[in-house]
Amino acid sequence: MNGLIYNQNHIPQNEYRYGFRASADTGCGWVATHNALCLMGYKTDIKELIRYYEWQLPLIHGNAGTSFWGPALCFKNWGFPVKIILDRNRFDAEAAGADACILFYRWRKKAKLGAHFVALHHTEQGFVGYNTYRNSTGPDAYGKSLDGFLKQRKYFGCVLIAIQNKKAKEG
Repeated sequence: MNGLIYNQNHIPQNEYRYGFRASADTGCGWVATHNALCLMGYKTDIKELIRYYEWQLPLIHGNAGTSFWGPALCFKNWGFPVKIILDRNRFDAEAAGADACILFYRWRKKAKLGAHFVALHHTEQGFVGYNTYRNSTGPDAYGKSLDGFLKQRKYFGCVLIAIQNKKAKEG
């Protein structure tokens, strides 16, 4: 598997397991990290990335997914300048100024609650995300406003991780 992952449900059941479960079930955190690295021009050893995440919370080992602060810790530990933004009114400006972002949000569908991570970046056409929906087959257009995208879908508990490419910082 090389390049961007558009849909974690397309990862074969026994390939790239996250803890005891398939990445299709709980792998959105590592997938978003992988995609953010790809957006900044880095290649990833997926098995090492998964192992890194599994050891962040030793008792859980990825079986309950990724903690919302997990990607920010990873990027900070790897030397990337990172901002964690909780105020949705600042999402658009912060994301537009970042090289890549990871967005965490919670969703509700009737009595079912869930959470998800996506990688995204800003383009001339607006914000574009990766691995957004269960039926995603390519990049997903979010429009000109992240806040508008989140409100339209009634997502809540949102956290934006804005990442600057450390290559640009070093150069």
